[in-house]
Amino acid sequence: MPPEEVLTMKHHVTVGVDGSPESRAAARWGAREADLRKVPLRLVHAVDWLVSPAVPRPGREAADRWADEALTGARDDVRRRHPDLEVSTRCLSGRPAAALAAEAVDAGLLVLGSRGVGGLVGFLIGSVGLSTLVATEAPVVLVRVSDAPEEAEPVRNGEIVLGVDIHEAADKVLTFAFEEADRRGCALRVIHGWKMPSMYQYAPFFDPENEREVGRSVTVMLDDMLMPWRHKFPSLSVTHEAFMGAAGDQLVQAAASADLVVVGRRLRRSPLGAHLGSVAHAVLHHAAAPVAVIAHD
Repeated sequence: MPPEEVLTMKHHVTVGVDGSPESRAAARWGAREADLRKVPLRLVHAVDWLVSPAVPRPGREAADRWADEALTGARDDVRRRHPDLEVSTRCLSGRPAAALAAEAVDAGLLVLGSRGVGGLVGFLIGSVGLSTLVATEAPVVLVRVSDAPEEAEPVRNGEIVLGVDIHEAADKVLTFAFEEADRRGCALRVIHGWKMPSMYQYAPFFDPENEREVGRSVTVMLDDMLMPWRHKFPSLSVTHEAFMGAAGDQLVQAAASADLVVVGRRLRRSPLGAHLGSVAHAVLHHAAAPVAVIAHD
């Protein structure tokens, strides 16, 4: 199915900040992204103290000061790095996850920070970040605090890695990844993991040719899936690979040399609440690069 016309870009990039090192990293990443998109940057801080009458006035005043310092510090930092960027700030009242999700409704992108797990790669996703992620249908990017000094700019390797499932309608995921690679002028690497159909598990003997045949079929399906986007973005360098195995593991390995990893998250409207799929969960917790999670039907 051919892609729709390139989605109309919404008006700004939103970043959740709270004064922590990870939120500063998110603000810097979001500022660079807003510069690329030629849109304003909005820095937001959400605090639920302000809506509780049980909190005494001194507590609310302290929360106000903390919010002001967090927003002012992040604003001054990104303005110093991007003097021509339009930057605004907003303090939100309410539960942070719900407030950030509501704020993301009219944003082209929501950026949040996550702490790296010690000296290991990957993210430690707090309850606010995870709750926000599953509460919004807007694209969300999780940015890990770099191990490099704060003043250092991240190394750019010129590649975006995209994980796709050929059995799902992933137009939104594909559109985001292709547009982002085109915007950055970098290569796009598409990865799909597959496993043998269940009927082969009951075969009386293993025939390697069956595996090769399934692999060839999957590769053709992946190529067909990407073809309309290749035509839409003819100047983009796009490579793809289909392999037998867990997609999450392969994406985590590829993230070591990527500027951004893009994965999808199916919108599951269930009484048990929204949740991440296994691939998005693995990538978010173990990838070294920033991770964009794109919700889709």
